[in-house]
Amino acid sequence: MTGVETIAGLGAIADRYDAFLIDQFGVLRDGRGPYPGAAETLARLKDAGKRIIVLSNSGKRSAENDRRLVELGFVAGSWDWFLTSGEVAWQILRREGGAGGGTARKCLLISRDHDLSPIKGLDLERTDSGADADVVLLSASEGDVHLLSYYAVLLAPAAARGVPCLCTNPDKVMLTTAGTAFGAGRIAELYEELGGSVRWIGKPFADIYSFALDFLGHPDPARVCAIGDSIEHDIAGATGAGLHSVLVTTGILQHASNEERSRLFAEHGASPDFILPKFLW
Repeated sequence: MTGVETIAGLGAIADRYDAFLIDQFGVLRDGRGPYPGAAETLARLKDAGKRIIVLSNSGKRSAENDRRLVELGFVAGSWDWFLTSGEVAWQILRREGGAGGGTARKCLLISRDHDLSPIKGLDLERTDSGADADVVLLSASEGDVHLLSYYAVLLAPAAARGVPCLCTNPDKVMLTTAGTAFGAGRIAELYEELGGSVRWIGKPFADIYSFALDFLGHPDPARVCAIGDSIEHDIAGATGAGLHSVLVTTGILQHASNEERSRLFAEHGASPDFILPKFLW
């Protein structure tokens, strides 16, 4: 992978940046728990005076993810904000809620473990049917529980009626305790295949970076570095936002060859500034 420098640890580049946008799954942890040394590295980065946003394509809101990271053993206060695509979507839906004229819209929510937090506090009434939904919200996948055909049957009536769909977790592959499964992004692709339209929210799309950079006070993009394990989402998203990036080779690319990574760089038109084997100092 010509032109991409491999570094042994974050300590080699920390002084070059004032702020870091750090992915959660595949960088800090997997479906089983934190990666060894990740919590200590995150705390050390914060102790070095860096602004840190954990930037995740989680369909859940920020506060819930924030609590979960602490429960897993990460040091509270070692990041400034846990910004999720679910939080961005919630804020967007709240702003747009007035368009309904005070009448609650019916929402077909696709989530995990019966999670209702993506629509809590919004003027939306949940429905379990695509036949009467006014909006579809894809916040998570249970691809380790259901086949893709299950979602096809559920979503087809909504897609046929042209019901708008928001996907708040664009990841097409997710990490579970048993390995990988198809993510909410793959379900969103299915919705498009069924004839529906999807508004994509989260990495690599612009909204989540706009929220993050606004929180940071719009710093010099050259002093902001994104760290992630997905070329399609983390590296391409950083490139689109004009930021530097680090590809961590844990997570979904753990077993990928150099040739496969180079192919993905070309496919997505983005390559990282650095490659880091693991999220360690």
